[in-house]
Amino acid sequence: MDGVPRVPEQRGPGSPEEPGAALRFGVLGPVRAWRGGEPVATGSPQQRALLAALLLREGRTATAAELIDALWGEDPPSQALAAVRTYASRLRKVLDPGVLVSESGGYAVRGLDEGALDLTVAQNLAAEAEKARTADDLCHARDLLGRALELWDGEPLAGVPGPYAQAQRARLEEWRLQLLESRLDMDLEQGCHAEAVSELTALTAAHPLRERFRELLMLALYRSGRQAEALAVYADTRRLLADELGVDPRPELRELQQRILRADPGLAEPSAPAAEPAAEPVRPAQLPATVPDFTGRACFVQELSEVLARADGRVMAVSALAGIGGVGKTTLAVHVAHQARPSFPDGQLYVDLQGAGPRPAEPETVLGSFLRALGTADSAIPDSLEERAALYRSVLAGRRVLVLLDNARDAAQVRPLLPGTDGCAALVTSRVRMVGLAGAHLVDLDVMSPDEALALFTRIVGEERVASERQAALDVVAACGFLPLAIRIAASRLAARRTWTVSVLAAKLADERRRLDELQAGDLAVKATFELGYGQLEPAQARAFRLLGLADGPDISLAAAAAVLDLPEEETEDLLESLVDMSLLESAAPGRYRYHDLVRLYARACAERDEQPPSEREAALSRLVDFHLSTVAGVYLIERPGDRLVDHLERTDHPGLAFADPHAARDWLYAEAVSLLACARQAAARPATLRRAVDVLWAAVDLAESGANSKEYEAVATLLRDAAREAGDPRAEARALTALAFVHHISGSSFDVALREAERAAELARTAADPLTGCWAANISGVVALYQSRHEEGEAHFNRAIENFRALGDRPGEASALCNLSRIHLATGRTESAVALARQGAAMYDDMNHALKGANGRYALGLALTQSGRLTEATECLERALSVFRSSRQRLWEGMTLFRLAELELAAGRPAGAAANAEAALALLRGIGGDWRHGNVLTVLGRALNGIGQRDRAHVCWREALDIFESLGAPETDEVRELLAPTVVP
Repeated sequence: MDGVPRVPEQRGPGSPEEPGAALRFGVLGPVRAWRGGEPVATGSPQQRALLAALLLREGRTATAAELIDALWGEDPPSQALAAVRTYASRLRKVLDPGVLVSESGGYAVRGLDEGALDLTVAQNLAAEAEKARTADDLCHARDLLGRALELWDGEPLAGVPGPYAQAQRARLEEWRLQLLESRLDMDLEQGCHAEAVSELTALTAAHPLRERFRELLMLALYRSGRQAEALAVYADTRRLLADELGVDPRPELRELQQRILRADPGLAEPSAPAAEPAAEPVRPAQLPATVPDFTGRACFVQELSEVLARADGRVMAVSALAGIGGVGKTTLAVHVAHQARPSFPDGQLYVDLQGAGPRPAEPETVLGSFLRALGTADSAIPDSLEERAALYRSVLAGRRVLVLLDNARDAAQVRPLLPGTDGCAALVTSRVRMVGLAGAHLVDLDVMSPDEALALFTRIVGEERVASERQAALDVVAACGFLPLAIRIAASRLAARRTWTVSVLAAKLADERRRLDELQAGDLAVKATFELGYGQLEPAQARAFRLLGLADGPDISLAAAAAVLDLPEEETEDLLESLVDMSLLESAAPGRYRYHDLVRLYARACAERDEQPPSEREAALSRLVDFHLSTVAGVYLIERPGDRLVDHLERTDHPGLAFADPHAARDWLYAEAVSLLACARQAAARPATLRRAVDVLWAAVDLAESGANSKEYEAVATLLRDAAREAGDPRAEARALTALAFVHHISGSSFDVALREAERAAELARTAADPLTGCWAANISGVVALYQSRHEEGEAHFNRAIENFRALGDRPGEASALCNLSRIHLATGRTESAVALARQGAAMYDDMNHALKGANGRYALGLALTQSGRLTEATECLERALSVFRSSRQRLWEGMTLFRLAELELAAGRPAGAAANAEAALALLRGIGGDWRHGNVLTVLGRALNGIGQRDRAHVCWREALDIFESLGAPETDEVRELLAPTVVP
């Protein structure tokens, strides 16, 4: 930032000065002026005081006597009038002609453009925010207040002397605090309670007697599930007010305490949910397009529409449609949902839960996508299923949203995805009846009646062609088993072939060899219909249809599909789009494709039957593994230039994708995470691809380290370990164990398991002559020993890792072990050597232009510098690391760096800043990092709260930390016990 308030139409500094560039003024900070983007000299402090007094009168004339009183009060100098005239004359020379005018023995500032004064801009924004709030447009109101508050640049009228400036400073600061209270109040109304805790903690420290901040902090803590801390805030406030002012808390604060004590349901949910909302409310419209030729099902449409109508402010309606695959559940649900759209003005959500496939969608993944669609920022989405479900219900509270949950596996998959408030409704489709879904209105959908089936067929093919061959048409729909999906595919093929008659199609369906099986209710009916379409494919289309169906994962990208088919992307896209046109493939998004789950099964059956030679199936999956391994290795190297790990990966024949910059590489990694891990999981079952699957996981370590996809990462690593063990492959098992050890030590709650895995990995690495794996296993063993305070053992592990990394010429690995060894030196009182080791490791990363790992180096250096008392340098190191972690989406390390900054603030005697950073760390580490890290952050937060006089709340944090450490048997237990008894007084 350049320090210039961002008022409308203002250019930044360095912009060329244009003729007639408008003047801009700032008083919400130092008194300053700019012409265009160039600063204008405003003279001495007294001269700036005169300018401020005139600006704050907003064009009204100030007499000379008023100005003298404003500048000097009751004791003006003897030449005060002359001084005022001199200041005015000097200002007139630097300002535009006609701006400072003399009038009636006084002065005024006139002729300024609208928005020329930052205070005026702030006032206008605040007024607009009040109007928006009155109109219940909280999202817009909150944005306007945020823009107003951004105009403050430190203390108003900073450095300006005189009683008038002093009074205005107090007024403007009070107004700023009122705006802050209003904005924070709206934050809580919109469900951003967890994010508000950090800011409110800092504000209560800076303004301890301002009860409204305390009240908002109590509510934010309570809604974040921290009831004991919320009550502790009240106890701290009551004690402070009694000690300082001899009064009790105001009635609103007392009432809030009582409501928290009795768990008043009215406190639980915000009235207008939307975490970090955009300027306008987000209204998702995710329903797939309804088919224009929807036919029949009138009784079901009426029944479901009536159920949805009952969601009108009274009940949360749940309708569950059950039936066999291809019976038209989705078509009916989408049709009914579109008809009901006017009753749900706040949006419609849709998801295919993939319940019939081998890997049904995980509820937490679906909730993440729903929350994003509803306007929730990624940083506000927690990791655990329970927290996501709770936030989802909060975001939907007070809104009218329809949720269509398509292709569900069972009631357990559906329950977390149901809205929890009046006015919302859910439609669920599944092959099974949702008898375990409490309150659901169940609808069993059977095949069409002959009349409905014929009507659907006629609408697609055309009345003219069917009228003359009615019996043949009846034969067709009967052969399709009256299944809507089969009828639609058959009719669509006939409609596309003008030379065919209905009798031709009927004859084809009558041939049992073409149908594979007689058409009956169940999957065979759909399979027969697919066979009809598959038989019409050109050889290249049929090959693509078969081979792409082999790949696991919810969908596949165009680039990955091209690798599977061993074709250029353009040719691949043409083939895939032709399959989309024939309804054998779906276009999930531009450049992404997916099969209906039954179509995928059919495609695989075709591959088993038709792909010749059979080895081509294995070759296709091998090419997919190659594609993912090459690409993820490239992503790894972009993030870690010079890292030798990529030199030790299995060789591949596919070059992989190339990325223009680290942001694009990270985007690919996180977008492809599910497909990437699915590929590794699938490859584990094949000895030919097992090693490459392990290396895919190793190179995709960011998925575990960032906290994203860590559960699935762990599950795949476990599967690969077991597969390698069964195959008798010590190298693959060692690498899978190293990946497991890494994810377990990152989790913060499985240190013993991580140590066993790392030690076993080291043994197997020696057997397999895989020295790099041995290096990383030793490094992880050392980290676990550090966390468990086994310092001598940890030092031995790190020294061994450093020696072996050097022998391999792996400088990034050596730098990592050096930084970790620094932590051991720090823990054992060797502060200066700790600083030297961390500085050496960070310098090595910098020499390699290694931004991400360089941030880890600066993290270690920041810890050592903090303990050595060099706090300014430590702050610089940690803040640089924080910036890199944030841009790299490393939530775990972003949170841990904020935690270390909290420790630094405590060391510097700034407990308020420490509390704010610790709260921010807690918010980021929700669901990642494990209990041990959570306990450490709580311990530091307690110290910070104790330092700002919030002793009761500090004790709540320490008691929670003590419970965590005792359950883990952690060495930090004794430290927390000492904090709890006796009470620590600042």
